[in-house]
Amino acid sequence: MPDSTRIPVIDLAPWLSDDAGARAATAAAVDTALSKAGFLLLTGHGVSRARREAVRRASRRFFALPEEVKRRYAVSVGGRGWLGQGAEANGYSEGTQTPPDLKESWTVGADRPTGDPATDAFWFQPNVWPDAEVPVLREVVEGYMATMRSVADEVLRLLAAALGQPDDFFTRHTGHPTYTLNVNWYPGTGVVGEPQPGQFRIGPHTDFGTVTLLDRQHGKGGLQVYVDPADGGVGWEDAPYEPDALTVNIGDLMARWTGDRWRSGRHRVLPPPADVPAEDLMSLVYFYECDPHTTVTSLPAPLGRVAHDPVDSSVYLKEKLDAISVG
Repeated sequence: MPDSTRIPVIDLAPWLSDDAGARAATAAAVDTALSKAGFLLLTGHGVSRARREAVRRASRRFFALPEEVKRRYAVSVGGRGWLGQGAEANGYSEGTQTPPDLKESWTVGADRPTGDPATDAFWFQPNVWPDAEVPVLREVVEGYMATMRSVADEVLRLLAAALGQPDDFFTRHTGHPTYTLNVNWYPGTGVVGEPQPGQFRIGPHTDFGTVTLLDRQHGKGGLQVYVDPADGGVGWEDAPYEPDALTVNIGDLMARWTGDRWRSGRHRVLPPPADVPAEDLMSLVYFYECDPHTTVTSLPAPLGRVAHDPVDSSVYLKEKLDAISVG
């Protein structure tokens, strides 16, 4: 299990209190954590287990449908609907050539149009719902997404404080943001077959946006994070798990924004384990970004350590999504 000083459990409650000392201590702990592995576990977030499990139950009903039914909702990466096995290879985003990822996903996201046709055509596509087959899915997922957006904005306010910036340093760029919820189903080998050499449920990669809020299930074929030996790590380590905690990691845009003060957390999801081949897990992955075409500019030294060239958030994200598409 990774050392808690590298991937700590951080309680959001002190940050939400009126105690200035507690808020400052929480912000300092976040800065330390994100400077090492780019990950932390967050409790006190207010997202009930019942709400999370309701999304899983409804999603399992969809994934259990015959493939010919699910295929009616098939989309490519970046679309709204069903991504079947073989649609993605996340390792491609970092240049790692792996076989396609061993998962299926139900993908929804921001769908309130901006009024700009070019922006709306990709970033704010209408969500598609299997109302005829699983009518409850829309209600539970829309409610979950609304909750996660509120949590994500609070996390961004905490991250701003951790950098000594005004509370709205990041949220001033989330007035009409892009975001995606992937419900990832990781079935056993009876569904996906025996893994090929170098094949994962999700190949090694870093996320692309600002913050990712992950609700996951514990398993042998679960999440691993990469902790650099220079920071006391041993390379790939099993991620720590707390049933009530959200796993939080930052993505590439946030790392660039901080001038690499914080690490974009490299991670992967292991294939079904040989000794438990029927292991079946489901993760709820909320990717939060920023307003379309936000210019992301590195914080200057001494906060920032690398002065990256400014990037257009939408251009950067689209290139990464295109990179992980198979076929």
